[in-house]
Parts: sequence; structure tokens; C-alpha cells
Amino acid sequence: MNEVYEFLNKCETYYLATMDGNEPKVRPFGTVALYKGKLYIQTGKSKSVSKQMMSNPRVEICAFDGDTWLRLAATAVNDDDIKAKEFMFEKYPMLKSMYKADDGNTQVLYLTDAVAVFNSFSKPPKTIKF
Repeated sequence: MNEVYEFLNKCETYYLATMDGNEPKVRPFGTVALYKGKLYIQTGKSKSVSKQMMSNPRVEICAFDGDTWLRLAATAVNDDDIKAKEFMFEKYPMLKSMYKADDGNTQVLYLTDAVAVFNSFSKPPKTIKF
């Protein structure tokens, strides 16, 4: 999981895919944190992406660093722990201008049942499960 976290940090932007009914939706994300041994992402509960993950928690993340790309399939699990939200704000202070840990909108989710596959044209694929 640490390797996945480090790769997403290096890329800074990754793309999160969800399902809206039978329509796929993809958008850029940039928040990722390791907290209490889990990989977390952040959004707002008022956003469509949140509603999509609550309806169908299976997601996929894709990121590319110029040589290697990552595809991460996982289940997104909502975590209402205020400490997890505060931890995300510590890592991304700019979120404080848009969210508050207790605003009822801030959402952090951890990824479970995850299968991450690193691919490159110059190396064999590498799979990590967590």
C-alpha cells in the first residue's frame, strides 16, 4: 500500500472513476493520505462523486508518471471519524478554505479490497493487493 501511496503523491493528480447508474464518470483528484494503515481520499458529500460512491462503492483510480501507470480497483468506504478528516486537512491545508472537519459536507473515504497494478512499457506488471 505504501508504494501505491507514494506513486499517487508523486503524480499529484490521479483520475477517479465511479458509476452513475450505468454511466461511467471520471474526474481528476489530488488528495490522498495514509491514516491508521489505510489509504484515504477526500471529497465533499454534496458532490455527485460522493453520491455515486455511496450508491456503488466500487471505484477505479488511474495515474501516470510519464513512464509508469497505475490502475487501482477498490471499494470506497466512508469514514465519519473527525480525526481522519483533520488528518487530511493537515496534509492539504488548502482544503480548510473550502471545508471544515465538522461541516457535515467533508467526506473522507478509505480504500479496501484493493488491487493495484503498475504497468510500464519497460517493465513487467506489478500487482499489489490491500
